[in-house]
Amino acid sequence: MRNLTEHNITEAVLNTLNSDNARLNQILTGLVKHLHAFVREVELTEEEWLAAIQFLTRTGQMCDDERQEFILLSDTLGASILVDAINNRKDEAATPSTVLGPFHREGAAEVEHQHNIAGEGTAGEPVIVSGRVTAPNGEPIAGALLDIWQASAEGFYDIQDESQPEMNLRCKLRTDERGRFAFRTIKPSSYPIPDDGPVGDMLRALNRHPYRPAHVHFIITAEGYEPVVTHIFVDGDPYLDSDAVFGVKSALIAEFVRHDSAEEAEQYGVAAPFFTVRYNFVLQPRDRRDTS
Repeated sequence: MRNLTEHNITEAVLNTLNSDNARLNQILTGLVKHLHAFVREVELTEEEWLAAIQFLTRTGQMCDDERQEFILLSDTLGASILVDAINNRKDEAATPSTVLGPFHREGAAEVEHQHNIAGEGTAGEPVIVSGRVTAPNGEPIAGALLDIWQASAEGFYDIQDESQPEMNLRCKLRTDERGRFAFRTIKPSSYPIPDDGPVGDMLRALNRHPYRPAHVHFIITAEGYEPVVTHIFVDGDPYLDSDAVFGVKSALIAEFVRHDSAEEAEQYGVAAPFFTVRYNFVLQPRDRRDTS
């Protein structure tokens, strides 16, 4: 631990990683090696290292019960989607996962099919969302639980917007015996992630926009199957190819079909014009990943 230089400091630190937890040793060994290699590669100055520490300090100071700036940082650096990809390696037939995002909430009410999750006074174009949840062979999965949430037509989640009802645009819904589900909502819009903190400063410094393409979030669980955290994205959205958090996958893009018929709208209990979107989710059996 004496006469440490830029050439031997890494080995000295690695020699101190003697936890009884082998996984902790593995993770910190990789972290130290890559962090030291990064510092050497860019020849980081003391001023730059202090700026990095101050940036991370401000990131932590922006976090509270309703906002997680570190998740935004992870998302915008592509770390969240990389961790997701590594931990959700599935068969090609299974619905792809994507980032959870920072706006999921526990406690959404379980509702019946055709329920309107847009609370009273929620502006927007009506949408009927329907589909099925199946196994890869097409067998329907009855009783699968869909946890659903989305932003408003103005691009705000309920926890960002005090004018929205509590738990607005959120619900839980179970598939029927044929694996079917259906609910009513409003068409989501593209929106900026919160950019009034250090993550926003970083995006502006990199000449990056903060926008996410329009989407509806889903967490789908069923006994005997791998859960999936995913989205349905609105086809044609201008930000599909530049999502600020790198979450778009082609298989998750769905067409929102416009209908102008007042008679047809009446059948669904909505006003014209309205949209329909149908999307089928495929869950991977648990035992398949366990034996792969």
